[in-house]
Amino acid sequence: MISGKEKIMLINLLDLRKILELCVLGEENRGKEISGLMEELKNTEDSYDAFDVFSKKLAALPLRKDWPYVEPDDFEAIKKEWDKGAEMESRPVDDAGGRVKEAFLSRVCGCMLGKPVEFNPTLDELKKAGEKTGEWPLSDYISDKFLDAVGRHNECRYVTAREKIKYAVPDDDLNYTVLGMLILEKYGKGFLKENQRDMWLSMLAPGLTYGPERNIMAKASLSGIEIWGFEKENPDFEDWRTRLNPGNELCGAMIRVDAYGYACAGNPALAAELAYKDASFTHVKTGVYSSMYIAAAIALAAVEKNLFTVMKRALEYVPQKSRFAEITRDCLEIVEKAGSWMDAYSEINKKYGEYTHCAIYQETGELINSLHFSKNPHEAFCLQVMQGNDTDSFGATAGSIAGMFYGKGSLDKKWLKPFNNIIHTSLADFHEQDLNALAGRISKLPERVK
Repeated sequence: MISGKEKIMLINLLDLRKILELCVLGEENRGKEISGLMEELKNTEDSYDAFDVFSKKLAALPLRKDWPYVEPDDFEAIKKEWDKGAEMESRPVDDAGGRVKEAFLSRVCGCMLGKPVEFNPTLDELKKAGEKTGEWPLSDYISDKFLDAVGRHNECRYVTAREKIKYAVPDDDLNYTVLGMLILEKYGKGFLKENQRDMWLSMLAPGLTYGPERNIMAKASLSGIEIWGFEKENPDFEDWRTRLNPGNELCGAMIRVDAYGYACAGNPALAAELAYKDASFTHVKTGVYSSMYIAAAIALAAVEKNLFTVMKRALEYVPQKSRFAEITRDCLEIVEKAGSWMDAYSEINKKYGEYTHCAIYQETGELINSLHFSKNPHEAFCLQVMQGNDTDSFGATAGSIAGMFYGKGSLDKKWLKPFNNIIHTSLADFHEQDLNALAGRISKLPERVK
């Protein structure tokens, strides 16, 4: 059996030291008492044994005495911290399959719109380029001329700029939606982390995963299968996500949970629970709570009367005394009082602008903003991408929620036309490339989860 120490020896000492520095900062963000730890790490010898001891010390740190938040990790403890008014029963949904199909198609379009500018842009940067080329506000896929005006682009520009699109290209945001579908199809709502691990190992290329997902893939590849006669290990999933796993409060888990919201249309409590099961494979606290929030919002979008109510009520399904709940409540208040989406953006960016690409807080506020000031799915994902940061991930999420809310026929078909009904994923052993067929398959998820 490969021991924990032998596993960390697969990382070179220089990289391991950098990982530990990031882990210290992550524990500080979670309210842990880190006084003197950076200096201690600086003085720790370059040794796997010493770094292993240090990483275990990090995992056992106490909270600061003045830490005001309540942020549990266990699902039952999290559930006790939900809002007292959170509904635990499912409501009937009008045309659940049609809504789910529109949500998925809108997710694809929002993701593709954001891909060529996925380099953590600012709104000002995008606005300047769009006004120069006559493409502001956004109402179509981003052109080569727009990207030239910005002066930088994501490397996928050559297949995602408006003039180059021939199909929906592979993207991790869409890979995970399909994986969620496959997990529910194969295992149902009772899926286990072992099931998720095995699905990831058989279908995900590690080089196309990022941050905590890649970390967990590395750990899973050594612990979840029998290799060359080594005894199969009983994995410590809690250790995997909490130790030597920097970035475990970023948005990597949030982008994975749309399928659970689709499957649980009208049942936000179950959607949040399934999102917890998936997200807690890799993430902790804000990384998990934001995932539960998005899944609950997608489920609620199928039954609520307006999108602001969707985003407000979805917050009932996270710990009410968490950092995520506190900032999201503030963003809800900002958006509700704002006279325009630009006014709301300016205030959110002023207060939370330090949380940029993948850092959840600002972009959750911007997501509320996009949904509140839009009238259809394409307006929602255009507004989201225009606000910058993690453009493809949050553009996709805006599409999911708005597509579920507005339902069948609400997405302007001009957004689908460039794909020629073709979608590619980078998943191993998944061969469906017919976009409508895949959307139809995903639309059946509510029938699988009752």
